[in-house]
Amino acid sequence: MFSRRAALQSLCAAGAALASRPANAVPLLRASIAEERTLKNAAASRTILYGAATNTGELRDGMFVGALAREAAILVPEYEMKRAIVERTRDVVDLSACDSIMAFARAHGMLCRGHPLVWHKRNPDWLEPAVRESHDEKLITSYVEKVCGHFRGRMHSWDVVNEAISPADGRSDCLRRSFWLDVFGPAYIDLAYHAARASDPDALLVYNDWGCELGAPANDRFRAATLDFLEQALARGVPIQALGLQGHLAAFGTPVDQQKLKAFLAQVRALGLRILVTEHDVDDSGGPADIGIRDRAVADASRRFLDVVLDAGPVAVLTWGLSDRFLDSPGYRAALADYVPRMLPLDRDLARKPMWHAMAEAFTGA
Repeated sequence: MFSRRAALQSLCAAGAALASRPANAVPLLRASIAEERTLKNAAASRTILYGAATNTGELRDGMFVGALAREAAILVPEYEMKRAIVERTRDVVDLSACDSIMAFARAHGMLCRGHPLVWHKRNPDWLEPAVRESHDEKLITSYVEKVCGHFRGRMHSWDVVNEAISPADGRSDCLRRSFWLDVFGPAYIDLAYHAARASDPDALLVYNDWGCELGAPANDRFRAATLDFLEQALARGVPIQALGLQGHLAAFGTPVDQQKLKAFLAQVRALGLRILVTEHDVDDSGGPADIGIRDRAVADASRRFLDVVLDAGPVAVLTWGLSDRFLDSPGYRAALADYVPRMLPLDRDLARKPMWHAMAEAFTGA
């Protein structure tokens, strides 16, 4: 998972909090025919939560905020819960930016997800040296306890460990080589999940990763490694309850193999795990100049993916953003010098794109 938009800006969002509800409960959101056609209502017709990543900078945009409130039933902070933001100084945990997003969500009747608690990226500069020097497990457990405890009973789900698998790193267990693994071995995963469960007993605990979605041989290896990882963790008593598929696709790259993905998701469900799509978008770089062609390719890729995932009964589907409005073109691979990415359901003017319609139709079974 990678950052795609403008730099983080701070915001103290206004809005009174609504009455609390069980954090991991899927609300009964079945939409009536009379209700406005939105992604959240289309998803609710199958008792699925549709939502999006957002950040405090985006919530300064009044037009966008209206679209987000209409379309989304669940939010996830894009930047604000990464440890580099939350704990810039050791032992000083600042969750005020996350609180702003939570306040906005609750004021608009939305749920929130937490992302990520333990990751090998986006950490403060002091953390890796401290872990390597001290070998102190509290650098995992204490942080998880503080963050989960702060939101106890208010978070729908947590991406507890993010992207711990990397078959390309060459280990027999296919775990990613990181400072966490170097110091604590695979036990760092156990530590994180047990701390999260103790600190927020009702939230859904998710393992989040990318690499299972597409049809290339590398994805076959990733799916096999993910199943082995989950089986072994569950056998050790690690309280993982769901798999988060990030859902980063490429309109002009390797496609989803629907049969392979269907079989994989059936194996995940057979382990007793739930499924979420946590970061869905479709990269349209490398396509032609014609926006219409690119938009149709993005919509087709999204639909092929969701048609399989939705049959597996996911808890939620979130896109990594709602609108192209905040996407930055520098840094994207692009054949066009003036390439502007069109990866999300709404365009820069907040108009609904073919991807929006493909997702709505996938949710409703059209």
